[in-house]
Order: sequence, then C-alpha cells, then structure tokens
Amino acid sequence: MRESKVEEKLRTEAKRRGGWAVKFTSPGLDGVPDRLVLFPGGRLAFVEVKAPGKKMRPLQERRAKQLRALGFQVYCLDCMEKIGGILDEIQGT
Repeated sequence: MRESKVEEKLRTEAKRRGGWAVKFTSPGLDGVPDRLVLFPGGRLAFVEVKAPGKKMRPLQERRAKQLRALGFQVYCLDCMEKIGGILDEIQGT
C-alpha cells in the first residue's frame, strides 16, 4: 500500500468527524510532519504519514521531538488501522 492511500484515508476520516487534515509545509524548515489535523475546540496535532512499515527519518524524529517539547501531539501514521485511534486521541475521546 502506498503512503498516498494512507494519507487520503486520514483526510477522509478527519473530515467525516468534523475536522480537517491539511497538508503542512514549512519553507526553510525541513523535516516537519506532513499533516496538521484540526478539530473543533482547538484540538490539533501533527501527523507524519508513512508507507506501511516505514519509519521517520532522523530529521523528522528531531522535528517531532521539538514539537512535542513545545507541547504539541505528534504521530507517525504508517497504516490505516491506526487512523481511528490517532483521531480519537486528538479529539480527546
């Protein structure tokens, strides 16, 4: 399965739940997560989407650690089965 399919399912499921999973890019700052997931009530998190079985690169791990140090949730999503649990955590349910 391709990363794009996992990403598409994340977008679809976030929208179905009343939120957004928007593409996140930061010119000049490499290694940031792929998606910013937003839900009502100010709930948000960063999600790095990977093909099944793939892991974050060292720079991506470093950026995730930096974002967590600022108090943000950061997830690595590498299979469709994890989408529901990740979105539940972001929504605080």
